[in-house]
Amino acid sequence: MSEIKQSSSPREPAIALWMSTFAFTICFAVWTIFAIIGIRIKEDLGLSEAQFGLLVGTPILTGSLVRILLGVWTPRFGGRLVYTLTMLAAALSTLLLSHATTFPQMLLAGLGVGLAGGSFAVGVAYVSPFFPAEKQGTVLGIFGAGNVGAALTKFVAPFVLVAAGWQMVAEIWPAALILTACLFWFTTSDDPAFKSRRDGKAPKRSLREEFAPLKKAQVWRFSLYYFFAFGGFVALALWLPRYLVGVYGFDIATAGMVAAAYSIPGSIFRALGGMLSDRKGARSVMYCMFAVSAVATLILALPSGITPAVFIVVVFVLGFVMSLGKAAVYKHIPAYYPDSVGPVGGIVGMVGGLGGFILPIAFGLLKDATGLWSSCFLLLFAVVAVSLIWMHLSIRQMERPSVSAVAA
Repeated sequence: MSEIKQSSSPREPAIALWMSTFAFTICFAVWTIFAIIGIRIKEDLGLSEAQFGLLVGTPILTGSLVRILLGVWTPRFGGRLVYTLTMLAAALSTLLLSHATTFPQMLLAGLGVGLAGGSFAVGVAYVSPFFPAEKQGTVLGIFGAGNVGAALTKFVAPFVLVAAGWQMVAEIWPAALILTACLFWFTTSDDPAFKSRRDGKAPKRSLREEFAPLKKAQVWRFSLYYFFAFGGFVALALWLPRYLVGVYGFDIATAGMVAAAYSIPGSIFRALGGMLSDRKGARSVMYCMFAVSAVATLILALPSGITPAVFIVVVFVLGFVMSLGKAAVYKHIPAYYPDSVGPVGGIVGMVGGLGGFILPIAFGLLKDATGLWSSCFLLLFAVVAVSLIWMHLSIRQMERPSVSAVAA
């Protein structure tokens, strides 16, 4: 692996990292487009809360399911090509969204918009081979900070929506994605791992070898962590504007700004989470993330409600620790599965993305069933509790003398 990395020129890793991060930022902005335009569409079509949750979650579904496929394609066809084609396909679907007029048409277009979310699996598998193991946490943390694209949409889209309608948002965003795809293609190079396989210097892996790690419970445990850390983040990024409008009476522009401010630390500090995982250990970061998240979600779940100021402070703290946890989860993958980063990263990303799809729908269903807006945070607390217990029991088992030798 080190020989592969040394074969690339000194500038290639940096260019690959920063261009991939920029591309992922734009992809994420497109992927979360319904967080803003969905509110106007809800009003225009008279959708229920559950239908609204399905609308904002549909792109998340596609972006999640496609991750495992893209994660396998990336080492086979090269991240540079797969990344570019993914962006172009997502841009076309988003452009078609601007011509949709019915709820089924919106959902169909949303499935295509979701391809933008699949870019995460491509970026992880593309960037990882450029860097040594001791830098993987920091590098993948920086790349994952592209989640800040959600904030980009929430900052800019409300103004475009008010000035020119939601259809204009669905025309400008794909144009930006097409330009990004072209810029990415012409400035980056193939990753060293793909070059080595393409040139016959490294053996090509069969599909059975690629998917072999998925038989291990550990992979699915990591996936549950990411279901909360990433899926919960995406769900809240999508749900917060609607929550703030419904609970506190914020107008859509103000709600979008607050939700954007939530998304920024929840994205940028992912790089900090990567650095802490490299220096302090991913396990310690995970324990911290789950402990703080448990307290935060319990406060936010209070049925009596809390003031807007308290709500904003606590939800920002929750977004911050989620960002640390997202990076810590992905620090594990190249450490435990260095030869299967694409498939394992794809399945973990898929389950995490499914959290972003399932949770908004569950939030809407809980609101319709109970009448309590805060019920969504009680659900998040349950996910945190299960994740923390499973992690702690697994670590206790690994630390037993009879198991530690095998685990090592």
